[in-house]
Amino acid sequence: MIINIVLGLIVLLAVWLAVSSIRIVNQVERGVVFRLGKVQQEVRQPGFTLLIPVVDRMKKVNVQIVTMPVPTQEGITRDNVSVQVDAVAYFRVEEPLRAAIAVQDYLFAIEQVAQTSLRSIIGKSDLDDLLSNREELNKGLALMIDSPALGWGIHIDRVEIKDVHLPEGMKRSIARQAEAERERRARVITADGEFQASRKLADAAAIMTEAPGALQLRLLQTVVEVAAEKTSTLVMPLPVELLRFFERSAPSAPAAGAVGQAASASAPQAEERPAVTDSATPELTPPGPSFERAAADSAAENGAARTA
Repeated sequence: MIINIVLGLIVLLAVWLAVSSIRIVNQVERGVVFRLGKVQQEVRQPGFTLLIPVVDRMKKVNVQIVTMPVPTQEGITRDNVSVQVDAVAYFRVEEPLRAAIAVQDYLFAIEQVAQTSLRSIIGKSDLDDLLSNREELNKGLALMIDSPALGWGIHIDRVEIKDVHLPEGMKRSIARQAEAERERRARVITADGEFQASRKLADAAAIMTEAPGALQLRLLQTVVEVAAEKTSTLVMPLPVELLRFFERSAPSAPAAGAVGQAASASAPQAEERPAVTDSATPELTPPGPSFERAAADSAAENGAARTA
């Protein structure tokens, strides 16, 4: 009876030892075995593995990529601007043996290194670099974190700066700067357009000077454009060039009649002019109305003298 009990206990102990020596390592993990406190160089791969009961102890290390957010760090840039920057780091364990024995908690260690490196990057960079040149800053930040992490068997895949928090005054200054830059571009574009338009207008004026009829056609086109707007009153100045244009376009017969009228209109003026005589070559001037009046007055005076 006692022998059966002892044999049963031995069987139970053997089963317990067999079960306790069996370990399963997942695909995303690697097993580091400590035998009597001393690490074994062989890293247990995923799958079924056996350990010596009571003697061996296995620590599982995850080899997946870890996404670690870096808390917001406040610092002063090289151009004396106070900013708050946060980032995110991506890393994975390449050597599980080193990650298990070289550092107590590699996650906490990487977090602290990332925070200090981020603050260092802030102090070495300008505000413009933090806002527009993040690619180079990300590379520099990843290199600064990767340098101590290599001794821990950890590889830094990449580090990204997520956001840069600026003071309200700096945001307003940047907004004013952007507005002034856009205003400058608008003025330059307007001035360039006016310059090009002035050159074209100068060329057009030169062409119209050579062909006066083009100016009249341009005037008529302007009238048509104004009339298309259905205005109630249209005041159009009549330039002298237009009259000259119609005068040149008139037939020759009316022109001859106009010349005759001009000669008849100038005749009375010629009669009213006093006769100019030359002592050398006397010129006979036909009697005019003034000469007849003078003769009548002289005859009246002679008759009065005789009567007296």
